[in-house]
Parts: sequence; C-alpha cells; structure tokens
Amino acid sequence: MSTPTKPVNSAGAANGATLQGVDEEERPFAALNSKHALAVRMKALKETGAKSPLFPHGKGGLTSAEHRFTSADRGLSSADRELSSSDRRLSSSDRRLSSSDPGLSSVDRSVHSADRGITAVERGVTPAEQRANFQLSEEGFFIAPDQKSIASIGSLTAKIESYLSRSDIKRVRDAYRLADEAHLGQFRQSGEPYISHPIAVAEICAGWKLDVDSLMAALLHDTMEDSGIHKDELRGRFGASVAELVDGLSKLDRMEFQTRAQAQAESFRKMLLAMANDVRVILIKLADRLHNMRTLTAVSPQKARRIADETLEIYAPIANRLGLHSLFLELLDLSFRHSHPNRYKVLRKAVLYARGNRREVLSRIADATQRVLPQWGVNAEITGREKSLYGIYRKMREKRLSFSQVLDVYGFRIIAPTVADCYKALGALHTTFKPILGRFKDYIAIPKVNGYQSLHTTLIGPFGTPVEFQIRTQDMQRVAESGVASHWLYKAKDESFSDLQRETHQWLKSLLDIQSNTGDSLEFIEHVKVDLFPDAVYIFTPKGDIRALPKGSTVIDFAYSVHTDIGNHAIGATINGDTSPLSTVLKSGDRIVVNTDPNSKPDPIWLSFVRTGKARAEIRHYLRTMNHSEAIDLGKRLLDHAMQAMHLNLDEIGAIALERGARDIGAHNLNDLYAKIGLGIQLAPAVARTIALMAGHRGATSALLAAAHAAPIQVHGTEGSAVTFSPCCHPIPGDGILGHLRGGHGLVIHRNDCGIAIRSRVKDSERWVETEWSEPISGLFRTDIKVTVHDGKGVLGKIAAEIASEEINISQVHTESTSDNMATMSFALSVRHRTHLAGLMRRLRKMTEVAKLVRV
Repeated sequence: MSTPTKPVNSAGAANGATLQGVDEEERPFAALNSKHALAVRMKALKETGAKSPLFPHGKGGLTSAEHRFTSADRGLSSADRELSSSDRRLSSSDRRLSSSDPGLSSVDRSVHSADRGITAVERGVTPAEQRANFQLSEEGFFIAPDQKSIASIGSLTAKIESYLSRSDIKRVRDAYRLADEAHLGQFRQSGEPYISHPIAVAEICAGWKLDVDSLMAALLHDTMEDSGIHKDELRGRFGASVAELVDGLSKLDRMEFQTRAQAQAESFRKMLLAMANDVRVILIKLADRLHNMRTLTAVSPQKARRIADETLEIYAPIANRLGLHSLFLELLDLSFRHSHPNRYKVLRKAVLYARGNRREVLSRIADATQRVLPQWGVNAEITGREKSLYGIYRKMREKRLSFSQVLDVYGFRIIAPTVADCYKALGALHTTFKPILGRFKDYIAIPKVNGYQSLHTTLIGPFGTPVEFQIRTQDMQRVAESGVASHWLYKAKDESFSDLQRETHQWLKSLLDIQSNTGDSLEFIEHVKVDLFPDAVYIFTPKGDIRALPKGSTVIDFAYSVHTDIGNHAIGATINGDTSPLSTVLKSGDRIVVNTDPNSKPDPIWLSFVRTGKARAEIRHYLRTMNHSEAIDLGKRLLDHAMQAMHLNLDEIGAIALERGARDIGAHNLNDLYAKIGLGIQLAPAVARTIALMAGHRGATSALLAAAHAAPIQVHGTEGSAVTFSPCCHPIPGDGILGHLRGGHGLVIHRNDCGIAIRSRVKDSERWVETEWSEPISGLFRTDIKVTVHDGKGVLGKIAAEIASEEINISQVHTESTSDNMATMSFALSVRHRTHLAGLMRRLRKMTEVAKLVRV
C-alpha cells in the first residue's frame, strides 16, 4: 500500500497562517484537512450554535464542501423525522405489550398516577442536568443518552497521554492515519463520518488503560472488513500482534453460510477462539459493541431490537464473566431500552418518582452509618447506589411483582481501607440495624468466578424499609468495575497472576476444550452461552479445594470439571458422606467424592441433566467418536457371524470381493459397510449372501435360513454405544436376552420376556438375532425396582443405606405418597448381574417398612 499523502493545512493555513499552539507533530489531527474533520466540525457547530473561529461570519464564509454537508444535514433531519414517526408506531405496539405483562401493568398504573409529581420534579431542570441524571452510579441506572459528541483524535490523544509514552502515542496516530484513509467517504447511519466510530471505540479502551496494540487494533478494527485492507499489510506496517487482533475482530464472509444464525454463530466462534488466545480481542469487541449500543437510535426499531437481543444474550454476559461490571450493567440497560422501549420509559419514571419518596429514609440511613463507622474505628467512604433498570425489570418478571413490591431498588456501598475494616463495618451495621436472615453473602472469603469480592448484607431500615449494603476495599472496587482489564494481562513487566487472571485463563482455556469437542458453530455457541452466567455454586473436592460451577450443576458437571476421564467413567458420588446419583444437583458447600469404574462409559441420558458446556461437549464428543468405531467393530462381528452360518469365514473372502460387495450395496468402503451393519442400516445375513454370491460360493442362497439357526451373538457389555440395552426392560447379565437390529441405532438388547420384544419379533423377525451374555462379563448395568413402603420418617434413608451396603449405586430415585399412608419409591440402580440384584431384593424384603417389591 502506498504511503499516505502528507496532510495539508486548513483554509486558515492556506493563507500562510499556522494554527496557534499546534506543533508540526500535532497539526494533522487539529487541522480541518479531510472530509471527516469537516464533518466533525460542522456537526459540533450545528449542535452548539457557535461560530467557527476559522469562519467568523457563519454560513457566508463556508466553502462549497461545507454547504454540501449542511444540505446533507437537512436530508438527515427528514430521515430523523421518519424515525420519530416509526418510534411513535413502536410505542403503540409497546403499549399492547405492557398490558400483557402483569407486573409491568401495575407499574404503569402507579407511574401514570404519579406523572404529575414527576413533571413537577423535572420542571426547571435543564436538558443538560437531565442528561447528567441519567449517568448515575455504575451499579444502577445506566440510562445513557444517545452519544451526541463525536469522538476526535484530539480527545483520544488527551486520554492516552496519561499512561503511554510518546513513541506509543505516535504509533496510535499512525494507525489513525490509515483508518482515516481507509474509511474516507464512509458515513454511519446517523450521518456522522465513520472514522468517529473507531476513535470512540479506542477512547473506551483508553478508559480501561489498554496497551498501545489494543488501541491501534481498536482504530483499525473495521478496516479489513469494510475497506479491503489485508492482514499481511497490517502485519508489515504495525506488527503481528496488531494484525492478529484486527483479524480476530473481523467478521466472516456471510456468503459462506445458508442462514443468518449460522453466519452469526461462526463469527462468534471465531471471535471467542481469538479471545481464548488473546483476551484483548473481546475487550475491544465489547468497546465496539458499547459504542454501537450508545448510538443505536440511528437504525430502524426492528434492527435495534435484534442488536439489543444479541447484546443481552452474548456480549453482556461475556462482560460480566470477565468482571467488567460497569460495562455489563450499561449494556443491560441499553439493551432493555431498545428491546422494550415503552417499558423502559415507564420504569424510568417510576424510579425517578420513587427516588423522591424515599429520600428521607435513605438520608437517615446514610447519617446513621456515617456516625457509627468511626465509633468502630473505620474511616470509610459511603456512597448510594441504585439497582439497574434491567435488574428491576427482570426481578418483576421472574417473581411477578409490581414496582412497589421491589424493595431493594436503593442501597449503599462502603469502601473501607482494608479487609479487616470491611468486617468491622459489617459488625457496626449489624449492631445499628437489624439484618435480614439469609441475606448475608461473603464474597470476600469466596469470590465469584469473575473475581468479584464484597460483603453483601440486607438490613431493615427506618419504617421497615430493606436496604442492601455492599462493603469492599478500594482494590475490590477496582476489580468490580474493570474486571480482567483492571489487572491488565499485557503489562511489560513480569507480574504474578492474580486470582482473577487465573480464573479468566482457565475459562478461556475451557473455550478451546469445548471448541475441539463440538461439531458445528451453533452447537459451540450454545455450549458457551451456558457458561457465561456467573451465578455459581462452590463445591469442595476431597482435598478441600474449592471449585466454582454454574448454578444447577450436577455430579457429572463436577466430575468433568476435575478431569475428562473422571467424567467419562463416573458411576456415582458420595456427597457429604451420603451416596448420591450422578444427576444430583449440587449446593454450595457440598463436599464430593466421585466414584468411577474403568468399564463405565458416558450415557446419552446424561445430556438431559448436565449444566456446563464443558460436560455437554465432552459427552457428545465421546458419543460421536465411539459410535462410529464401535459400530464398525459390531458390524464386522455381525457379518462374520452371518458368514459362519453359511460355513464360510470372512477372512477367506478376498479383499477385492469384499470392497466390490461394499460398493454394490451402497457403502463407500468396507469400514462404511461394517458401520452400516453395526448401526442396523444393513442386515448382516443379506450382506453375507450378496458377498458370498459375488465370491462364487455355493449355498449362499440359504444364508438367511442358516443365520436363523446360527450360534447366538456374544454380548460383552463393553461394546459401547453400538450395543445398547433397551430402556423398556433394562436387561442385566443373567437375564435371557434377544438382539434387535434397529435401523440407525445398532444392536438393541431386550430381555427375552419383554412384551415389546415379543410383539415386535412376530412382525419383523429378520431384524432379530439370538444373543447371549459372554463369560466372564464385567461392568455395571442399569435396572429399575419399585418399592411400596409404609410411609414414615427416615424410610427413604433406611432403604438407601441397605442399597449402599450391597455396593449398589443409585442413579435416580423418585418418591410418591398415596392417600393411605403408603408411599411408592422408584429406584434406578447400577448392578453387576442378576445375582447381585437378587441379594439386594432379599435384604429389602426383610425390612418391616417394605410392603411390596418388584423389578420393573
């Protein structure tokens, strides 16, 4: 690419004048030397009503280019009017939505009745003051107005001068020059020059004090996608690090995909995998998304809703997972604003009105807190905080509350000097106000998975008003606001990893594990979404280590979090000393020992209750890989068995004849044929007959008849998913069995007294084969029993103890009480064989509580 042309001075400089206070190094960024700079200048002049110092006579002194820009602005105004009318149509739609929401309807009623009060409150408040009111504490009320000011390279330079060297600032300017040239003539839908967007993204990154490569990538993040600049060009000009960052931020060609969902999923996949290698990718992308959300009113309401939903589903959770709490809350509120605009407006008014009503209560609590803390030797900063609008809305929806029933809208934050002072402050509060039981959380001792640390307690204030306090140190506050960016991973000096960095590194590594075990982008994104929400339970390993898992995780999720092999071979667990099935949902504080068996393998039923993306991906990966190889092994056994029924040996058939027979039957090769037989798509006797005829062997025509009298197929119990055991009768070693070649499902084993098997064999006899258990046989097999008991305290525990004494694992249990003081308990058990089960049933029948016992 050619070197950018040297910028020329603006009109003032053309007459020999220079811009005062601007040296040669600064001039390209201060002078009006491009369409972009002109657009920025004109936009600012139009909003402020000020006159340009370069054109003191107003429009009379404008150049023809400026007149064109002004006329374009008039066109934009007409477009704005169209958007406004569409907004009115959207509002009427939202009114219908609001009426269908019981919680919100009650808010509407309370707000409309209070509208006069709000008007009185807002009367006399200047627009600037109203906008200021929208930017409250980071914890709540991120009602950010549309971004009116256009970012400039000058404001970006002012921000980065505080922490970057002059040489790094020069590199940022070089990146700006290329971005400015690449986006020349491009405008955003708002009418602003496109270069204002990458500058704004870089400014957000500068607010997090990201490194120079990140700022350069932020400025260049759309150049590959929108301007055709190649990665190699960026690498040669700015280095490999910047090129890789920009490439990770670039979307994929949508023409490669059939649907928007597939294209979006693949773009997310690329971005998340790039993030796994370099977390700066997602930090820049989050800054990009934040600026887009702040300027979203420029697009159609339909597109705004789609972008808002996408932000709520993907980007906001990622920000939260990385500990970027302020960003997370702003994205939530902006998404709420555009996905439900009328509900947003109604709720905002309700909060503004409630703010005035509760002012006296909050003032009394703040005064009392400021008096008591010094008495305990705590010199702390006390600030008010407000629950985010989206947080209020979600609570109303989930708990079906009216706004007046949401009592924890307001709270306080205490910033103490040390951890010890945090606990002192907690004691001071609990002696001053009455705490609400069950509402205390110690995130200092056990931080959240995104690194968040704080003490949370809810107290009863004056007039019975519940108020939440958050108590933390300044360092904890910094982490709560900036998350992983606050620990910045890319500092030049070597520093040891913080706990948050380690947690982030482990999570990013887990993305690579999930990626390697998923089949397509849509599946990958679904797995990742599961892990994005940091509501966690904290589990203790046998060694006393703590593992954080998403809320709702089961024993299987814990097993896979420890190691893939433990998950693959898990058969049960001991939780707090009690035997528990794999499907048990875990609670914080549980101490778990996972029981394993080397012969046990993942069961497809696990997918119905696992919670984490890692566990789900590992299970599916195992089933996919084992299905094919096990189907090949089983298919070869079945074909060999059919050939032996014809007094032929598969090894004696020539390889050429076998391959030709496979192709004639419709398989790609011999292994594909074996797999089709193993999965029940092709029947082994018919294939054996075809191959025998092609090989010229006599007696091939009697193959099907001979197969009916052949020796039974041996079932070892270790064939994996190619041989499954029917859930209708759950056969175990010792039962008489039959095999059903079910198309696409391999060989399904039934008990020979199974009613379903008996009826099906009459209708479809050619798909049934004689089978028997091999000797010896190992492994565990599922069977179900139903126990009817005299209901009473501790009966379930007694039965579970008897089952455990026989070294039998319980995988599922269901109890149901009847009206006659009886109860029915259904157990899914893992046993070695029929004799093992018989021993248990003898023990249970001896119990006085057991009235009836049957195997299902």
